[in-house]
Amino acid sequence: MSSLDVFSDAAVVAKRNLIKIKRVPDLLVFTTLSPIMFVLLFAYVFGGAIDTRGGGSGYREFLIAGIFAQTVVFGATITGAGLAEDVKKGIVDRFRSLPMAPSAVLTGRTLSDVVNNVIVLVVMSLTGLLVGWRIRTSFLDALLGFVLLLVFAYAISWVMAWVGLLVPSPEVVNNASFIVIFPLTFVANTFVPLSTLPGPLRAFAEWNPVSAVTQAARNLFGNPNPDPTAPASGAWALEHPELYTLIWAAAVLVVFVPLANAQYRRATSR
Repeated sequence: MSSLDVFSDAAVVAKRNLIKIKRVPDLLVFTTLSPIMFVLLFAYVFGGAIDTRGGGSGYREFLIAGIFAQTVVFGATITGAGLAEDVKKGIVDRFRSLPMAPSAVLTGRTLSDVVNNVIVLVVMSLTGLLVGWRIRTSFLDALLGFVLLLVFAYAISWVMAWVGLLVPSPEVVNNASFIVIFPLTFVANTFVPLSTLPGPLRAFAEWNPVSAVTQAARNLFGNPNPDPTAPASGAWALEHPELYTLIWAAAVLVVFVPLANAQYRRATSR
């Protein structure tokens, strides 16, 4: 089977997943409501306390890239939960009976979730603009910031694809993912400057890939630390966040694309 056939099959699977969102709009509604709540709560509940000199406006600009990063990482769990549900309902077995490339199921699933993340980022961007977030750089810089967020999310979705094929139900996927993703997104520079963290946590956060993608987005959006007197991190990862993000994304894809496809073959051979 040629690569063109694989891509065609993956596009069909992606279309099927997108149609599912259309038919079950609750999926998209709740996916977008959560980040909107985070934006509003952090902007207005914590914003004034963290950035009292600017009345919270500086913190709101600092915050949005962190919310973006957290949301696309949490959004990757949709991949795992969706695959676990398909396995549980026997849909994956039906795919296996069709004349299609086995890898198309996972590729289509992950590609459809990229589209879902695009929709979520658009909604969040509009919400951010309403609370005072502004892009201070060029259109191309801002576009690159969004692309980096989506590339990182796409890589994480392959991790979640592997998890979704490994565990028995969508509920287990959500619970297992939460245990790992929650500390990764909070022990980072997503919501507070790293200078506020104690030593051991700060060292972890400086090399946390979530911190890197957040910092890369902030740099490309032109949203600096609201406290200009705060000391800058000397960690290489945060001095070169764009490159560090791409290194992490590539490493994750190299490891988890084969793992997920191998697990898919095991799951469909039972």
